[in-house]
Amino acid sequence: MPRIKEAFARARAQNRAAFIAYLCAGDPDFETSLSACRAVVGAGADILELGVPFSDPLADGLTNQLAAQRALEAGMTSARVFELVRRIRESSEVPIVFYTYYNLVFSNGVEGYVRAARAAGVDGMLTLDLPPEEGQEVAAASRAHGMDTVCIVAPTTPDSRIPMIAAAATGFIYYVSREGVTGVREKVAGGIPEAVARIRLHTRLPVAVGFGISNRAQVAQVAAQADGVVVGSALVNIVRDGLGSRAGIAGALGRSVSDLVAGTLRK
Repeated sequence: MPRIKEAFARARAQNRAAFIAYLCAGDPDFETSLSACRAVVGAGADILELGVPFSDPLADGLTNQLAAQRALEAGMTSARVFELVRRIRESSEVPIVFYTYYNLVFSNGVEGYVRAARAAGVDGMLTLDLPPEEGQEVAAASRAHGMDTVCIVAPTTPDSRIPMIAAAATGFIYYVSREGVTGVREKVAGGIPEAVARIRLHTRLPVAVGFGISNRAQVAQVAAQADGVVVGSALVNIVRDGLGSRAGIAGALGRSVSDLVAGTLRK
């Protein structure tokens, strides 16, 4: 069974939502990033979403933009991101999903990029700025190499587009619960139960919800409705706050993820 499918099935069997942790690959440097990834996995993350650092991350708020900048300044390249995945794979079978932009895929050659990512141990790819009607080449390469695709539905997505988006996904649907960019918010967005129900009319794939989820109570609120919960900026903030003493980043992330994962259990 593919790792992503298995992760959601295991969470479902345990009566909880899958916890998806986002970190930017290489932030703030390669070795600290590796320790950070291992920490969130060890603390119970079901899926690791790795942001591939990019100079123009248009869907990201300031927190994740600065994380990408730190990673790029530390020398992260596509090759180093693949190496990071290989190092994670030395000790873990956790599903890894790339959160990336099409320019990074296209500039390296679509087929070659997908092949290299899959060989490194990547299980799925979310290409943020690639609409499904323009994504045939990525879809074909993904099918050829056993890479799952993850597609986004937003609050502004018309009902008429959801079947097309759902048909293009093979891993899960990522419901972006807010308009705008990533970032921590004080409250969970409204309308999530209705949106998840609307998506489920068109797919049997799991539906994960992200953007603005930052604490255990918010995780619990979303987990009651969705198959998966994505937390990103809150974890990236822990990396940022630990820049003065990088050896403590992994421990702080582990403690935070353990607390957040506890919120995924449904009552």
